[in-house]
This record gives sequence, C-alpha cells and structure tokens, in this order.
Amino acid sequence: MHKPHGRLATYFHVHLVSDSTGETLNAMAKAVVARFDGVIPIEHIYALVRSRKQLDRVLEEISASPGVVLHTIVDKELRAALEDGCRALDMPQIGALDPLVGALSRYLGAALSTRVGAQHALDHDYFNRISALDFAMAHDDGQGTAEELERADVVLCGVSRTSKTPTCIYLAHRGIRAANVPLIPGQEDGERLTHLKNPLVIGLTVSPDRLVQIRRNRLDSLNADRSSAYVDHDLVREETVKARRAFERRGWPVIDVTRRSVEETAAAIVNLLSERRTKQLGATW
Repeated sequence: MHKPHGRLATYFHVHLVSDSTGETLNAMAKAVVARFDGVIPIEHIYALVRSRKQLDRVLEEISASPGVVLHTIVDKELRAALEDGCRALDMPQIGALDPLVGALSRYLGAALSTRVGAQHALDHDYFNRISALDFAMAHDDGQGTAEELERADVVLCGVSRTSKTPTCIYLAHRGIRAANVPLIPGQEDGERLTHLKNPLVIGLTVSPDRLVQIRRNRLDSLNADRSSAYVDHDLVREETVKARRAFERRGWPVIDVTRRSVEETAAAIVNLLSERRTKQLGATW
C-alpha cells in the first residue's frame, strides 16, 4: 500500500491489552491512528486479560511482534506486571485512560474505582440504551402514532436516503429515543409532526447531486430500474427544495448530511438536544 505522495506506508504493531471487552481501547486507538497519514497499524487485541497467566501469554506475543502497547488494565498488580514486562522488552506502554482519569480525579477529589469493566455494567444506562434501540426500531420509517412519537427525544424528518434510520440507531446506542419520518411526495409531508410537543423535530437535507448518486446505488443493489422518478435529477431537486422550505417554515433546525458521516450527524443532533435542554433549564430558574 502506498501513500498519496508515492512513499510506502508505515506499518507498525500495536498491542491493545484490556481487562474488559476492549471496545473502548480499540475505538481510542483507531481515532488516534486516523490522525496520521500513511500509517497502518497491525492490531493485536487481547480482551478480558484478568490473570497473571493470561498476561504472561500477552507479553510473549508482544515480544514476538515489537510495537506500541496500549492498555486499560485496572488491577494494580496486573498493571505493574505489564509495565515491568514492557520495560524489560524496551517497549513503550501507555495507559490509554490515564490522562483523563487523572485530571478528573484531581478535579473531583474522588478515589478511583478498581472495578473491572465498570462502563459495561448492567445498570440503568445499559437498559436505557436497550429501550432506546427498541424504540428506534419500532418507530422507523414513519411507524408509530402521534402519542407514541411524543415519547421520543428527537424525531428526524427528511426525504428518502438521508441516513435517518442509521442515525436513529446510532443515537439509540447513546440512550436517546429517536424516531424518523420520511417525506414522500404526495403521501407524507411531515405536517403531523408540527403538533408534537415533547420531541425535538429535526430536518435532514442533502444536495440533489449526492442524493441522486445514493439512490442510484440503492437501485443498483436491488437490480431495480434506474429510469424511475426516484432518481430523476429535476424531480429530486424539487423534492429537496420543498423539504428544506417545509423545515424552515415550521421553524425546525436543519442539518445538511451531504458531507457528514452518521457519527457527525448524530453529534450535531446531540448538540441541538443539549442546547434545547439548557434553554429549558434556564427557563425554570
């Protein structure tokens, strides 16, 4: 594999050692490596490392493939053994959560928990996420009565193929109850959403060119006819213009998803929800 400039890409071994599922560590490693061009990690993932015997096997594999070691080991003795082992192998080791945990500890003046996998406990937040996921699936693509939609935190509205469903699923994993209603020419114009009082209704828009491309790809995947009005450029442009005008007329916040990933769209929605809650709290003082 080559970099855009023609130079060979840099490969390196990265060992991810976790006493839990490893999801947090894996996500952090990917986010950091993405900041470097032409760098390709060879990942070695060791999850649920909770005994000295397991750690010894990990150190053997680290020795066989020298590289960077990232870890989220909580147990003090196990962590010390990992640090000593890496020091003996002359390999850099980084406690991935140390800077943030240290800063919060100093700020809060609170003792650290030594409970392994605390973030994955079956607590209220966990069941709230499961409930939100069930809600998103049950209220996808315009399903649900007005009374049911009132239970949502946010309702996404937009023309077909504006990433409404995947965004709702992503939000559900953060415990946010999200529903979505598609705008369908001649059938659904979103007017019924204007009567909702609890949820924040957000309009999703996309450029006509991008939308046509996405829809054509969708039709190709279904081996469907590409000559339909669904991908007619003039009709698609008219459809998107009408949608944006409807959002603006109703005073709904609008997010353009043309160049946004689902994660970026979800982040923008979370910000809007946060702003709304802040205003509501301010109004109660």
